[in-house]
Amino acid sequence: MKKENTEVGFVINGIKTEQFAIFEENFTPKKETCLETELQFKLDQSNKQMAVFLEFEFMQGKKVFLKVQVSCHFKIYEGYWNLFIQENKLIVPKDFLVHLVMISTGTSRGVLFAKTEATQFSKFIIPSINVAEMIKEDASFDMVVG
Repeated sequence: MKKENTEVGFVINGIKTEQFAIFEENFTPKKETCLETELQFKLDQSNKQMAVFLEFEFMQGKKVFLKVQVSCHFKIYEGYWNLFIQENKLIVPKDFLVHLVMISTGTSRGVLFAKTEATQFSKFIIPSINVAEMIKEDASFDMVVG
């Protein structure tokens, strides 16, 4: 894809709460808390879709007390999808990936709030994350021919 054309046509095609759990037995009020984050991309080549899976685990020590994993599914318009194809690989530009992950992070934040609203865990909010630091380069996916 040409670097000067950073606009990509897409729509959000679905949102799913993949996992949600509260482990109250692992939580101690006023104890230091840390946040672990995991990011994955998955493709559905036949439907020209990409999914972003984000998982957030709030922990105290090595014990998880709050976990949420959300997937956001994006339908890439065919013309743009075809621009990503290079020699049996799908090369997705870093800037586009960052955009999708930003949308997915905000969505995850909303899911977490909705699931914890009116509980003692509602104070745990997914903070602002510089997703550009999480994604260092374009992503390359092998294309399945057939």
